[in-house]
Amino acid sequence: MKLVDDLVRTFRVAKVFRENTDAVRWMNFSPNGERLISCYHDDQIELYNCETGTVMKTLQSKKYGVDLVNFSRDNTTAIHGSTKVDNSIRYLSLLDNKYIRYYAGHTKRVVSLGISPTDDSFISGSLDRSLRFWDLRTPSCHGQLQLTGKPLVAYSPEGLVLAVGLNNEGIQLYDIRSIDKGPFITFQQFVTKEDDWTALKFSSNGRTLLISSTSAYIRLVDAFHGTPLQTFTGHLNNHSTPVEASFSPDSQFVLSGSSDGRVHVWNARTGYKVCVFNAGHTGPVYCVQFNPKFMMFASACTNMSFWLPLIQDF
Repeated sequence: MKLVDDLVRTFRVAKVFRENTDAVRWMNFSPNGERLISCYHDDQIELYNCETGTVMKTLQSKKYGVDLVNFSRDNTTAIHGSTKVDNSIRYLSLLDNKYIRYYAGHTKRVVSLGISPTDDSFISGSLDRSLRFWDLRTPSCHGQLQLTGKPLVAYSPEGLVLAVGLNNEGIQLYDIRSIDKGPFITFQQFVTKEDDWTALKFSSNGRTLLISSTSAYIRLVDAFHGTPLQTFTGHLNNHSTPVEASFSPDSQFVLSGSSDGRVHVWNARTGYKVCVFNAGHTGPVYCVQFNPKFMMFASACTNMSFWLPLIQDF
């Protein structure tokens, strides 16, 4: 089934999970789309089954805290940043809630994690203005870059290009096979001083980059030339909330939450607002992501909502 404007407008909340009273920090679908993992401000991790619409497991990280929780390439392990004790990244078995390995070295909080789509490597960006390069199989950092600002990172879909956003200063692109040679191109055409960037994402076709921020602007830029393509507006963000924007799997739509509990959807090519969903959320919608494999998306404030389309003949 192909996503088109009329089909997108039919999405409705199919399941709401109200077990938590704290806000969601982050969420991430497994690469095969079968599971969703989320972490909350109360240091709790929830694991969901996307096929049955059920909570599979609740895990705790009270000692170290948890942020930026992401699946590794399988759906039985995850890595996450820490909010307590130190700034280490932790590799967690979801089967028995035991840590497999720690990755230490950052001197300030980790604010971005990039998981390679092709192997066991990952990249972390920190408020210490550095990037560190890791392999899940060893605790030692095998490379580091010192930068001029807070770095946000994203792998291209084929895992060959690394995009690094330096707060609102611009985006640098690196060849992952020759990071030491520096960026092969830097984009600054779209920089605006009022934005505090919070996330950077490649579209699934690798042609565009999406910049989320604490302002009421979401920016779409050409991933080859840095040309500004769209600025998505109209979603309320009046408290400088780090609201997440995401692509649909076909790169044709952009979804975002808002501080008034609604979910907004734009056509990525035209910039046209396709629809606004009154999602029934009780607070700001911090996270919205589309499942990479199945026709569903999830949105979260303190509640987690799963959305499905009303199937018609499209």
